[in-house]
Amino acid sequence: MKNKKLKFSIILPLIGLISIVAISCERGFSDDVDLATFPTNGDIYTDDPVGLTDDFFESFDPATGANTNGFGTDNNEVYEGSSSIRIDVPSPNDPDGGYIGGIFRDRGEGRDLTSYDALTFWAKASTSAIIEVGFGSDFIEDKYAVGINDLELSTAWEKYIIPIPDPSKLVQERGLFLFSAGTESTNGASYSFWIDELRFETLGTLGQPRPRILGGQDQTAQANIDTSVPLIGLSYTANLPNGQDVTVSATPSYFDFETSNPFVASVDELGVVTVDGPGEGGNNTALITASLGGIEAQGSLTVEAVDIEVISIFSDVFANVPVDNYNGFYAEFQTTLGGAVNENGNNVITYTDLNFVAIEFYGRDGSGVQPVDATDMTHLHIEIRVNEGIDPADFLRFELFNDFTLPAQLSGSYTIAANELLSNQWVEFDIPLSSFTGLTSRNALGALFTVSDATLSNVSLDNIYFYAEN
Repeated sequence: MKNKKLKFSIILPLIGLISIVAISCERGFSDDVDLATFPTNGDIYTDDPVGLTDDFFESFDPATGANTNGFGTDNNEVYEGSSSIRIDVPSPNDPDGGYIGGIFRDRGEGRDLTSYDALTFWAKASTSAIIEVGFGSDFIEDKYAVGINDLELSTAWEKYIIPIPDPSKLVQERGLFLFSAGTESTNGASYSFWIDELRFETLGTLGQPRPRILGGQDQTAQANIDTSVPLIGLSYTANLPNGQDVTVSATPSYFDFETSNPFVASVDELGVVTVDGPGEGGNNTALITASLGGIEAQGSLTVEAVDIEVISIFSDVFANVPVDNYNGFYAEFQTTLGGAVNENGNNVITYTDLNFVAIEFYGRDGSGVQPVDATDMTHLHIEIRVNEGIDPADFLRFELFNDFTLPAQLSGSYTIAANELLSNQWVEFDIPLSSFTGLTSRNALGALFTVSDATLSNVSLDNIYFYAEN
């Protein structure tokens, strides 16, 4: 039974900027000056909000579908003490919003959390469900945000642990907790869950820290001078006292980034890599790495500075042109499932049950997407990974269509044989557009089809772009 509602506020769009001008002087701080310190209390909610006002919960904006009616407390369902937080997750068609979520924010000056190594809480749900939780989001900077987007709740009270990637960063943190919950894991059925004994703790039993960038992968990229690409797939894994690993997403501010060749590429504190020049002495590559709390992160990016013109269809390296979709889903004839997915921090296209599929640059009514003018392009670059065994008779055929308004006009095709592909490994192809049999015009390309034989059905594609070398 819900006994009371906690007050909350709703974040509205920022309507103004306040400029603060700091005037420096030559004199430094005196040795007698004590620098400001902040509260170190780790408790957030036990039987009441601790060190917070009653309106410490701030809902996500209702304009995004957030429901503001399901947050409160419960005196009957508790893990310890006399009260717990109760959250009622609405059904997707609830007129007041189809999900619930927000943050717990310290309304004061923030807290010094440098002596803690984890956020912990007890939770249970009325049915098994998956929610998102985290901390470090304050709706202002979210500088040190950490999150788990697939926390599994059961119907019994369990303790959950969210490791802090680098506590030394949290000298003045206001974002104490975040949650978001919908009904994707319950097939649209509404449910409730409870949180109790929410606090930051010093466990001292977390081990095997493993930070990662780019999902822990060593990736390569070509990029033109003055172009930038953000490092994605940033995470941190720690081993819990029960022997299980837990992995959290982490913002770039937890990491320290380095470049091996500043004459080619630089990387800022937000993990944005910028190609600055062609390099010196013929060395036009730079290796971008990172560390967290003095521990080297798994994953790296090797950047090669090039001078090429690119029209990118799908890539994390270049800015992509608009497309209608990565899978047209042609009913009755097409069996192909899938499309663009995030794979360990890297965006790829994965198709299953593949017979044929199209990436449509142009053709859907009213989309406003324009066809691709590849008149000045010389090659199609594409990377392919076959996610199954390969038979000698297997093949992949790529077909370019002009315009793609009906009736579609096949402009040219190129076939890759089985002996050019590898199982569970990426292979790069740079295909001259002149190799596309039948391609006579490149000024209005509307679609790229991928066609397979009957047995090659599970394939991933990445870094699809047209280019011209200068």
